[in-house]
Amino acid sequence: MRLLARRSRCSRPRFALVAPLVASLVGVPGAAGCKGEERTGDVPPPPPSVSASAGASAAPANLCAGGGGKDTDAVSEPFIPRAGGGYCLDPQGEPKTYGAQGKLSMDEVCTTAFDGECEVYKRFGLDRVVVLRYVDGGGAPNSVEVNLSRFSTADGAYAMFTKRVVADGDPARATVKPLDAGAAAASSSSNAYVWRGQYLAELTFVTEDTKMTPQQMAQANDQSTGAIARDIGSKLPGSTDLLPSAASLPTAGRISLGLAYYPKDALGLTNVGPLAVGYFKDGDKRWRDVALVRTDVDAAKEVFRAFKLRPGALPVKGLGDEAVQVILQEAPDRAKAEYLVARKGTTVAAVGDEELVLDPSTPSDKLAPLKLTRDEKTQKLAAWLK
Repeated sequence: MRLLARRSRCSRPRFALVAPLVASLVGVPGAAGCKGEERTGDVPPPPPSVSASAGASAAPANLCAGGGGKDTDAVSEPFIPRAGGGYCLDPQGEPKTYGAQGKLSMDEVCTTAFDGECEVYKRFGLDRVVVLRYVDGGGAPNSVEVNLSRFSTADGAYAMFTKRVVADGDPARATVKPLDAGAAAASSSSNAYVWRGQYLAELTFVTEDTKMTPQQMAQANDQSTGAIARDIGSKLPGSTDLLPSAASLPTAGRISLGLAYYPKDALGLTNVGPLAVGYFKDGDKRWRDVALVRTDVDAAKEVFRAFKLRPGALPVKGLGDEAVQVILQEAPDRAKAEYLVARKGTTVAAVGDEELVLDPSTPSDKLAPLKLTRDEKTQKLAAWLK
């Protein structure tokens, strides 16, 4: 029986979990039927990888003796190591390529590689996908499946990365951890994700060993996907710096991997992207910071107008070049959050309530300890703008 570690549809964040046979033993979101977890929105689980050699018998011990297989795709070959972490490209397989300069069409990505769930990727500008498979050089019935997606912009690629890490969930409850690879990376017990430039690499650990314990799977995943992810991240083109809006967010108090990126629409506003949202925590108090960095002042002023013209927006004096207080609601079924928004030069910055803790059924006196006061928001925003 072949066990493919997959993400649970109700886990937060949406990282792949261990195989169903052992999922109930792992202390991660989504285990044991995801009891107590809310839905995270419309983000699909990671697309199941397609490999010409998928389903093949366990690799013999000497399968990597010749250095492993080769990536015969000229576009991705410079970024793909032949071997890493004791694994090598399957000598009996070859990459499958979709979209631009690929052998298969983007329509086929939707029906095969992404199992019909590619619309989220397309929304962020997906234009090419390469699917590869690594096998265990030690002969164990394990493999690592890699989806290397290219997007039309770095904004789209980074947005898809943060969608995988945060989705619509609460990063404070996440079990994923940062991984030192590429420009940004993260890993779980059976996955690794790497972003750099226009590329997103998604790696999934697969095993046919039904006796493998959750601890052994996590260790094998770290040794295999972790090593391959770091190597791919070092070879991918593009800067290793965060995009400007994401880089401008404060770091003090920010939850690990607590950053979401939106190329176009967010916070219930349209055509205001790209913007970055940071998730913060100090004791029981939670809040969000929002950053929009533009290349010139006029563009920043236009972004600020989107907040300034919101119904009920109130002007605020003494913050940046201009500032307002607004109530934002991302969707009719979402909580309303109060934000202080200011523009200073080419940057629009905001500090607001964390809607994840704003339960409308909770009395206001119970919610107060979980939120920043107006003065606390003002102080944080003023310090940030300096």
